Amino acid sequence: MNAIDRAKEAALNAVPCTPDDALEILHLPLDDLPILLAATWEVRKKHFGISVDLCSIINAKNGRCGQDCAFCAQSAHHHADIAEYPLIDEAKVAGAAQAARNMGAGSFSIVTSGLAPSADELGSIRKMVSGLARIGVRPCVSLGILDRQALESLGAAGLHRVHHNLESASSFYPGICSTRQWSDNLQAVLAAKDAGLKTCSGGIFGMGETDEQRVELALQLRDAGVDKVPLNFLHPIPGTPLQDIPGPEPFTCLKIIAAYRLFLPDTGIVVCGGRDRNLGYMQNMIFHAGASGMMIGNYLTTSGRDPLHDLEMIRRIGLEIAS
Repeated sequence: MNAIDRAKEAALNAVPCTPDDALEILHLPLDDLPILLAATWEVRKKHFGISVDLCSIINAKNGRCGQDCAFCAQSAHHHADIAEYPLIDEAKVAGAAQAARNMGAGSFSIVTSGLAPSADELGSIRKMVSGLARIGVRPCVSLGILDRQALESLGAAGLHRVHHNLESASSFYPGICSTRQWSDNLQAVLAAKDAGLKTCSGGIFGMGETDEQRVELALQLRDAGVDKVPLNFLHPIPGTPLQDIPGPEPFTCLKIIAAYRLFLPDTGIVVCGGRDRNLGYMQNMIFHAGASGMMIGNYLTTSGRDPLHDLEMIRRIGLEIAS
């Protein structure tokens, strides 16, 4: 029995494949793509049926971040050409959330730059969260590193999920960020879990990490017990240290999605940033590779594809939008 068959058999029973099999899947040649996608499609249908979980975000505060993450256009350490602005008002958030809901998004996240919001910002965000619940989307936030008091306050306002990426495997992380520790990211995720909130945490691929480190990150996410895993693919932005890295090829992206599906068989896997740029016309294959959802609309500092095109893509391959 080969790695694909072993991994599929385990994943169909909600058992993670072994790290060795995940690594072998990441090493597969292009000729094995049809066999791999047939296996991951079967696993996806077993655990998620034909539904697609859609989420969307709003960049509610942009730029002037004191962190030096090498991939990020918002860092004050870099020289990306972006529009900087303070926290936007509640009406703009509500309008964006309503538009996302109208397109089928079940979750909507408020995202801000910086290590953590100020007390005044947190008070405003708490009101925004309450408003999202009334619109009918599951309120989510990505606000940096929050303490227990902030988490409980947002939870009382109706917050559903906290997003905070581990970004990469711990062994690779020092090469992309020096202003905080990888363990700080992990603790932010665990703190949200301890506060009784759902968690969303993943990483960015194509920054120069090895396949072994991609498996390492999968292990670390599994051990953290995250509820949903967003997979992002590098979109190199001029003015950042990673501006000259081309980003992963489509086949590489699909293998990463597949390996994560087989290693995290019944965990939600959402394809997010870099989807359009790195997968192009192969975007519809993310679901065959095992993705259970995707982000629609714009990202933080880059534009996404027209959501109508995404909805049509989902319809044409016989899948349905989750409620």
